[in-house]
Amino acid sequence: QVLRDMDRVLELLGTLGVTIESPFMSLSFLALSVIPALKITDRGLIDVDAFEIVPLEIG
Repeated sequence: QVLRDMDRVLELLGTLGVTIESPFMSLSFLALSVIPALKITDRGLIDVDAFEIVPLEIG
């Protein structure tokens, strides 16, 4: 039943225009206590101590 309900919620989010593949997983990182100096926002990953956007490029 939980899986059916979750699928229904994701379906409804899609009708509202949500295009993120895993919206609840994305939200779970907003308050992740093990990395309090980093936060995910609509502008990207932010170093809240330095007030800077953290580059996500590797290399």
